[in-house]
Amino acid sequence: MVTTARRTMNRASAMRRLDLQEYQASCPYDLTVKERDALVGVVRGLTLEHVERESSKYTIRPGSWVGAMEIGDLSVLIQPKIGIPQLLSLASYAMGGFRSYERNQFDFAEADALPDALAIALVVTARRAFSRGLLHGYRTEEEALQTVRGRIRFDEQIRRRFGIALPIEVTYDEFTDDILENRLVKAAVVRLGEMRIRSHRARSGLGWMVSMLENVSHVEFDSQNVKDVEFNRLNEHYRGVVSLSRLILRHSSFESYRGGVRASGFLMDMNQVFQEFVTQALREELDLPESEFCSDSQIKGNRRVFLDEDRRLRLRPDLTWWRGGRCVFVGDVKYKIDDGRGSHADLYQLLAYATALDLPGGMLIYAKGETDPVVHQMMHVGKQLEVAALDLSGTLDDALDDVARLAHRVRELRDEAQ
Repeated sequence: MVTTARRTMNRASAMRRLDLQEYQASCPYDLTVKERDALVGVVRGLTLEHVERESSKYTIRPGSWVGAMEIGDLSVLIQPKIGIPQLLSLASYAMGGFRSYERNQFDFAEADALPDALAIALVVTARRAFSRGLLHGYRTEEEALQTVRGRIRFDEQIRRRFGIALPIEVTYDEFTDDILENRLVKAAVVRLGEMRIRSHRARSGLGWMVSMLENVSHVEFDSQNVKDVEFNRLNEHYRGVVSLSRLILRHSSFESYRGGVRASGFLMDMNQVFQEFVTQALREELDLPESEFCSDSQIKGNRRVFLDEDRRLRLRPDLTWWRGGRCVFVGDVKYKIDDGRGSHADLYQLLAYATALDLPGGMLIYAKGETDPVVHQMMHVGKQLEVAALDLSGTLDDALDDVARLAHRVRELRDEAQ
């Protein structure tokens, strides 16, 4: 990791920095054709507008993706509108109900980019988790040994050894620190070490974590399928560091090349973060299991929603509440809103969900404060569509208070549907 950090620092000295903010147009930047094409190809939702009478100047407008990327010789920083502490709070809570990320805990500097803030948060949380020493657990091993340990695998012994006595095929449980929880943390540390971390405090802390996890295997986790951990009284003190590690692994990118341009970094889709936060927070406030209160990716089997009788027009509502085989609430979650009434396209989509599920209505939840709930009564079909807002500008507790208000209305909609 030290070698990687030095290589990153040397490369950083020759890089140009682009400072951007979510959904806002930037000041004009000089870009080559290669840089322009690489930016659009790597950062989703980003648009460029050519400055009139300037051959190579562009204004850059990010979409919902925030974070930091190195693209060729460009260092691209995209700051979230809600602030990094709030973003980490929401995203970490969405990963599993962990709710301790606040500014006063980690002392983020205003200038810290998202990867730096993540590294600082990971180090602080790790110091707390590792204060009792690294977590140990039993891991099942299968080996060929010269002596018997654990249980002999007779089938494998006969198949592989053909009557030869030694070595002996055995399976045994080993008490070790090389377990899933520590592997997730180490993988997150390595992933951060491959990024451009500007903060000396963060780099020093990551170096300490590398030394602590020296005997833990480095495993590459697929960002689309980061393993989950079941917590109990023995590993509950690891919840924070594991949740944050899984968050890092889900959203950091491996080094890749787009059209001959190197690209790597950490980007989060605010649409995904907001949807996952709302789903997790409502589920906890309603005290429902995942099997009853589902996101679109969790609906399976006969709960799949279709608009037509031939079951060809598949619908994927963001939120559904199921009682047995019947849906009693449907909702949709949108991160961005233009006015307080909801966009026509979003309302059409919600109307299709309520129609397909034979419900009296549904709820559209936007990420915005300062607007009163709006109710649309649909003509002829008798369905009622509600537009609600969730303010993310305050603390996590403020957002959860808003969720409690929404949950009360969700229960009322459930009762109306029964």
